[in-house]
Amino acid sequence: MIPTPEEAFEILKEYNSGDFHLKHAHIVGDCMRWFANELGYGEEADFWQIVGVLHDLDFEQFPEQHCVKSQEIMREKGIDERIVRATASHGYGITVDIKPEHEMEKVLFAVDELTGLVGAAAVMRPSGSVDDLEVKSVKKKFKDKRFAAGCSREVIQQGAEMLGWDLDTLIDKTILAMRASSAVD
Repeated sequence: MIPTPEEAFEILKEYNSGDFHLKHAHIVGDCMRWFANELGYGEEADFWQIVGVLHDLDFEQFPEQHCVKSQEIMREKGIDERIVRATASHGYGITVDIKPEHEMEKVLFAVDELTGLVGAAAVMRPSGSVDDLEVKSVKKKFKDKRFAAGCSREVIQQGAEMLGWDLDTLIDKTILAMRASSAVD
C-alpha cells in the first residue's frame, strides 16, 4: 500500500504528537517533493513526499529503536516495501546498515539533518526567515559545532558526497526547498 501524502501524515500522527516532530515531518516531506521535481522525478513527487513525512515515524515513541521500529510498524500496516526501505536508510551508519542507494534515499539522508541546521540559522536572522537566508550564512553556522549541535555535520557532509554534490550545492538546494514549504515559518 502506498498512502497519499495526507494519509501518510495521519499515520505519522498515530505515533507522534509533538509539534516539533510533526512540523519536521511536514518540512522534510515538502523538501522531498521539491527535490523530486528539481531532479527530474516529478511523476514520483507524492512518493518522495510520503517518504519524507514518514521518515521519523518511530522517533518520538521509540528513539532508541529509530529506523528499526518504523520498519516493523510500516510492514504491519502493509506499507510498500520501497517506503519502508527508503525511510530506514536515513539511519544508515547510526541505527541501521541499510545504505541509501536511490537518489531519493540519498536526498533524504542529506536533507533530514540539514533542514534542522537551515531552520535554526533562519531563526537567528533579523527576518527570522529562510526567504533571505544565504548559503554563506548557513556555512558559517555549519562550522560552529555548538550551533544546532544536534544536527550532525558528518551526516550532512556524507549526504552531499553520496549525491556527488559539494556542500554549497546541497545547502543552496535545501534553502530553496525550504522556501517552497508551507510548514516553514
